[in-house]
Amino acid sequence: MRKVVAAGYSGAGAAMFLVGTLAAVSGVVNTYPLFGGQAIRYVLSAVVLLGVARIYGLGFLRPSATEVVLFSALAATGLVLFNVFVIHATRHAGPATVGTVIGAVPIVLAIAGPALNRRRLSRRVLFAAMIVVAGTALTSGLGTADAAGVLLSIGALVCEACFTLLALPLLIRYGPIRVSAYTAALAAPMLLALGAVTDRGGLLRTPSAAEAGGFVYLAVVVGAGAFLLWYGALPRLGADRAGLFAGMVPIGAIVTGTALGLGAPSGGELLGVLVVVAGLLIGLAPSLTPRQAQTHDTGHDQGDAGEAGERDGFVEQEHAERDDTDRAQAGPYRVCRADG
Repeated sequence: MRKVVAAGYSGAGAAMFLVGTLAAVSGVVNTYPLFGGQAIRYVLSAVVLLGVARIYGLGFLRPSATEVVLFSALAATGLVLFNVFVIHATRHAGPATVGTVIGAVPIVLAIAGPALNRRRLSRRVLFAAMIVVAGTALTSGLGTADAAGVLLSIGALVCEACFTLLALPLLIRYGPIRVSAYTAALAAPMLLALGAVTDRGGLLRTPSAAEAGGFVYLAVVVGAGAFLLWYGALPRLGADRAGLFAGMVPIGAIVTGTALGLGAPSGGELLGVLVVVAGLLIGLAPSLTPRQAQTHDTGHDQGDAGEAGERDGFVEQEHAERDDTDRAQAGPYRVCRADG
């Protein structure tokens, strides 16, 4: 179990760090038509992810009607509407304000994750999430915003949470590779349709060499790579503990910006990084001895132990159920469990 959880820690942390590098790369593509560019990004991500699925012998699984709704909602909220809310929020609020509001997602996941799984809320994880959010606010700053900017930022926050919460039931059957690939593939036509309405004749154009390189990085590293790492970590950690790693996003941005010579971090940013790390240490540190873990005390620490056991059982159930489903539906494809 310790290896499973450790893999989840490293996967979630790496995923959010990679998302943080987006800030340094987005300047390369910010003059390209927005929705057309996002569509290109997710088409490339889907191609890469479907290629990975083929390498691992993961055939197409026909979704049920309920799963079609879940996949569509995941793509529409977590990818498409998230971009829409962020774009319009920055017209009414400073980027720092938008980033700080979205950075509150660890608190949302610390509460919503256990509630959706009918688990007891971990007060320690919730406290750690508050610390992580405080550290994120220190690194991003506060800025200014009007009422519309705040509401739009909250909309982006909800969509960010949906990217995690809506994926959890799908991961049991489909695994991280298929969930990532199907979601990216669904988002592309949605973005093209939205861009056709808003961008009209300027939806697509031939990208420059720098823009093409930026899109490839966003598609392969920030898209396919981060998706696989994040969705691979979720079943191992649960949404609440995985959400703590959202604090790695500003750290990734700071490290990337410094490495590219875009400026050294300020004292406030470094302080924010330390606060984020402190929150992670509090939220992820083991709270029980092995002897205590075998008891049935009624304190909140028992809730933490139950969550850990449930996550371990979830992983085993995921493998068993996906094995049965793949044998029944994948036909001639060879199924490999490396994506679990």
